[in-house]
Amino acid sequence: MTDIHPGQRVAVLVDAQNLYHTAQSIYSRNIDYASLLEGAVDGRQLTRAIAYVIRADSPEEETFFDALFDIGFETKIKDIKRFSDGTKKADWDVGMSLDAVTLANHVDTVVLCTGDGDFSRLCSHLRHEGVKVEVMAFEASTAEELIDAADDFEDLAGDSETYLL
Repeated sequence: MTDIHPGQRVAVLVDAQNLYHTAQSIYSRNIDYASLLEGAVDGRQLTRAIAYVIRADSPEEETFFDALFDIGFETKIKDIKRFSDGTKKADWDVGMSLDAVTLANHVDTVVLCTGDGDFSRLCSHLRHEGVKVEVMAFEASTAEELIDAADDFEDLAGDSETYLL
C-alpha cells in the first residue's frame, strides 16, 4: 500500500464514464462521487480533483455536472461525437493522461479512478517520474495490466456501501 501522510499532495482524476458504466452494468447503482473523492484524498492535501465527463444531451447531465462541481471536482466536459455511419465515440484517455503528466511535478500521488487498461502505460511513466500511482475502480472490470502498473489498487466493490448509491 502507498504510504500516506497528511502533507502528501494528491491529484484525483476520475474517468466518470468508465465508473458509471461499470456501476450500472454490474450493480445497477450509481457512484457516490463525494465518498469517492474523500476516499481518494484519504486525509492528504488535495491539489486537484478532475472529473472527465461526456455530454450526450441527456436532460439530467447538467445537474450531474453541477453536483460534481459542488462536491469539489473540476469538470472537463467533452461532447459525444456522432459519425455518419451512426457510430459514437467519446473518451478522455489522451486528455486525462496529459493532465496527469502535467500535474506530476506538483503532486506526490495521482489517484486514477478508472479500470481502463489504456492507463497502464501512464502509471509506468508517472512512477518513473517519482509519482506514486493509486487506482480506484471495480476489480471485476479493471484491466489486470492497470492493477499491476499501479503502486496501489482499491477495489470499490470491497466497500460498495461507501462508494455506491
